[in-house]
Amino acid sequence: MGRLTVGALRAMLVVVCAGTLFVQVGMAWALISGNDPEDGSMPLTPMRVLTILGMVSVQVVAVCVWRLVAMARRGTVFSHAAFRYVDGVIGAITSAALVWFTVTAVNAPGQRDDPGVTVIMAGVGVGILGVALIVLVLRALLVQAARMRAELSEVI
Repeated sequence: MGRLTVGALRAMLVVVCAGTLFVQVGMAWALISGNDPEDGSMPLTPMRVLTILGMVSVQVVAVCVWRLVAMARRGTVFSHAAFRYVDGVIGAITSAALVWFTVTAVNAPGQRDDPGVTVIMAGVGVGILGVALIVLVLRALLVQAARMRAELSEVI
């Protein structure tokens, strides 16, 4: 990977982490301060807690990708340590899907007049799980590549 690519990716990861941290602080402040403009139409407290948890999963993905990029730059991405970070990405994405399904369930009672919104939200959750499955397939490819690299080093 080139320096420009790595620099751009790292800058994006810093922006993502700063943005998620800003959202988390805002949600925590709204929970702690008691300045809740909740009018009873939707339970905002559970939504805020779920937002904080969802942001944690995004932060975990960002940290794992940062570490994987560092390993790729050093040429150690085919080591067993890389699998820990890929597993972290898979777990965080799966957790994000579970948080999203919970958001869908909390939001569903308010959508009785228009249940299509709940169906669309559930579809988004399935899409998030699909991303986790794609990363799982990529992990299997990483395992095969690491195995092939080990076999080639034995031959040489």
